[in-house]
Formats: sequence, C-alpha cells, structure tokens
Amino acid sequence: MKRFLMALAALLLSGCGELQEAPAQKVLPWMESKELVVLVQNGPTTLYVDAEGNYAGLEYDLVTRFAEQHGLKVRFVVTGNHGDVRARLKRGEAHLGVALQKGFEGESLMFGPAYQSIQPVLVYKAGLNEANVWKRLYNGDAVVKTLPQYVQSLNQLKTRNAGLAWEVIEDGDSETLIERVARGEIDYALVESHAADVAQNYFPNVAVAEQRGDSQQLAWAVPDGDPELLAMINQFVGQQMADGSMRVLLDRYYGHVNRVGMGDAQVFQDRIDTILPKYRKWFQEAGAKYDIDWRMLAALGYTESHWNPEAVSPYGVRGLMMLTNNTAGYLGVDRLDPYQSIMGAARLVNELRDMVGKDVAEPDRTWLALAAYNVGFGHLEDARTLARRQGKNPDLWADVKTTLPLLRNPEYFSTVKYGYARGGEPVYYVGKLRTYYDILARHEAPAQLDHPVLAEFVVIDNPGNLPLAINSRLKGAAARPVQSASL
Repeated sequence: MKRFLMALAALLLSGCGELQEAPAQKVLPWMESKELVVLVQNGPTTLYVDAEGNYAGLEYDLVTRFAEQHGLKVRFVVTGNHGDVRARLKRGEAHLGVALQKGFEGESLMFGPAYQSIQPVLVYKAGLNEANVWKRLYNGDAVVKTLPQYVQSLNQLKTRNAGLAWEVIEDGDSETLIERVARGEIDYALVESHAADVAQNYFPNVAVAEQRGDSQQLAWAVPDGDPELLAMINQFVGQQMADGSMRVLLDRYYGHVNRVGMGDAQVFQDRIDTILPKYRKWFQEAGAKYDIDWRMLAALGYTESHWNPEAVSPYGVRGLMMLTNNTAGYLGVDRLDPYQSIMGAARLVNELRDMVGKDVAEPDRTWLALAAYNVGFGHLEDARTLARRQGKNPDLWADVKTTLPLLRNPEYFSTVKYGYARGGEPVYYVGKLRTYYDILARHEAPAQLDHPVLAEFVVIDNPGNLPLAINSRLKGAAARPVQSASL
C-alpha cells in the first residue's frame, strides 16, 4: 500500500509539472488569417496610452503603419516581460516581436534590420557623486537592479570589476525601475537610455550617469521559417529609414527630451501643487471652449511666465500668457487680468492652428502653432517656405525646426518675406513647452478619461491588465490599466 501511494504521489507530481508548462498557443499563419499577432512589452518607448488618451509609442506607430501598408489586421499582445517576448515568439505564439536587442537572437529567430540605437545607463538618486556610485558598485558594496536584456553589458563591466553584482528583475520595464529609484525603494538601476532621458523630466530626483554602456541595436524578430514576413520587414524598415519617416517618429517621441534641467523640473512640479490650483479651472474652461488640452495651455502659460500674472519681458510682453499690447488689443482682452490672458491666449492658439492648416496632422499642427505663438506666424511661414525649397515637409515640425534657425542667416532670411528672426528660439521654446506638458500629463488628468479609440484593423490584448495609460502614475490616483480593447 505504501509503495502504491508513493507511486501515485509521483504520478500526480509529474502530472502537475506537465500542467505548469501549458502547450504553446500557436497562431495561424498570417497569410491565412490576414492578422499579424505582435508581442510587445508595455512602456513609454514602445506602446502606451498617451496624455490625450490615444494609443501611442514608437512601436505602436511603426507596426500599425506596417500592417496598414500590407492590408493586414494587427493584434498587439502586451507583456511586462522582455524575455517573454522572445520565448513566446520562438514557440510560435506570435508572428512578430518588436523592440528586441540584436545580439540576443539565439535559435529559432530571425531579425530584421536595426532601426534604433539605445545604451544601458545607470540611474541613481540625484545629489550623489557619480564616481563614488561606480566605486561602490565596483567594490561590491552595493547591488544594481536591471532587466535581462542589459545583463550582457554588466558582464562586460564585470570582466574589469570583479566585485560588480546585480539582480535581474524579470517582470518590469525601465520606467518602473527608475520610479523605484526615485521613491528610494532601490539605490541603483541599469536601464534603457531613451527611457531614462524621458523619465528624468518627471523624476527630477533621479540622476543619469554620464558613463554609458555600449550601444545596442533594436530590431523586429520573426520565428524561423517565415522568410516572406522577414523580407517584408526588411523592405519596410529600409523604406522608413530612407524616406525620413523613422527620423520623424524618433523626433516625435524623443526630440524634446533634455530641454528642462533637473532643478527647473523640480520647481515646476512644486508649482503644480502650489500655484496651478489658482488657475486650473480657467485653463480647463479655455481648453474646453477652444478644443485644446487644458494641460497644453497650462504648459504654455508656465513656459511664458512661470504662471506669474505680473510678468514683464524686455520686449514689452506682459501677463500670465505674455501677450503683446497689440495682440491683447486684437483679442479684446486685458492682458494683466489672468483670466482674460488665458482665454485670449487659447483663442490665439486656436486661430494659429487654423492658419497652419486644418489638413496638417496632429500633433505637428499644434507644435507649429505654438512656434508661431513664440516667433510670429509670418516667420513660421518663412521657415516653412525654406523647408519646401530644401525638399522637406513644411507640415512636419521635425522638418520645420531645422529651417527656423536659418532665419538668422542673411543667406536665407534675405530670400523670404518677413526677413530676420531669432529662429532658434522657437525650436527651444517648443521643446521646453512639450517637456512641461509631458510632466503635467503625469500629474494632472485630462478633461475626460475615455477609453482609447482604435483603428478598425487594430486590437490590443492586455491579458495581465498592465498599466498602459501615461496617467496611471497620477499622484493620489490608483493605476488605471487599459484592458483588451478593439472596435
């Protein structure tokens, strides 16, 4: 009897082991289903819900563009584990994995061309001396937390610094580790450079080390045995690189980082608590009236005056939104009255957007309008004229911001209608304003919290209910995960 029970127990244990490793849920061939199943790790550099409640992210934009170009539906499957993307792709549970480091191919995967370069970077509490931080780590006096994809860089460092030790966090992303450093839960983390540069704006108490790891190339991967999909990817990525589309996307997501220093970011976040409450309802009213995100108007006001209704510039602009006397007269507002200043500025931004052109896609239409708010619409049009002459797109902020600085050069400003302008200033101005807006989006909710709307050919599966919304980290608010969604 005892032997029977032991054998039965062994059988049950064996069966339990088999149940823990559930068989792979292989997808149908995409040529048959006409649907591309894509594994992606959630995060602000891949796929997320942006400040306005829309799905966004470099990978989201690229994949949907690829799918639409080839007449395919696309189903994103969101995971919080980078290694899970490779493992499930090898098991045939998806057709495509995105934002994967080349050099980690292993068996059963084929990689497309690299389209983005990142570097592993160390983050730690601001105020510490970087040299001392590295010394502690190299001496084995501290442990750095990291993600699986950056272990290779740490192994390279360990060959020269035997005391270096780390702990791998299997589930999570770079932003989560950065947030844990900011909260004092961990001392050091090795994360992705793009994520660190972006997150430092809203975690200003975190420093990013100057010393960085070797560059890593990101690419898409497909399982072995699908050379046709790989060939399509190779052609698509090559096209995106050649026609400038990739440059525009990278600029859209990363072109405005590092525009605000740590000290300024900290002061701004303090004033969100202390000063913004005085004007929040007026920004919200103006935003609702002119169909502008109220946080964008608030960021504009802070960029102009730091929310000081008595601000004065050497050039004669005054008030919370820093209107000229002529502009205030045209708008029919008292520029020294903060309410009227806000309402007048919102109306002006709305008119500038219309002047830029209703056929210009967002967010470029707004960025161009805000540049005109700073430098004048005539000078903006001159810069767009120069863009056309240079074969660039006058409707893309990424292109126009390269021609605005030329308005300081007689070789160029003498050939356009409105002449000389300090064209570099609106480029810096819009970048700084965008940074303030990104920070506000982490602290202040939009006017409405709607579920994101998807194109008809897109489905988002988020089986783990991972937090995708950029507002999920709002102070005092619970995380608001975005569950599986489709039209």
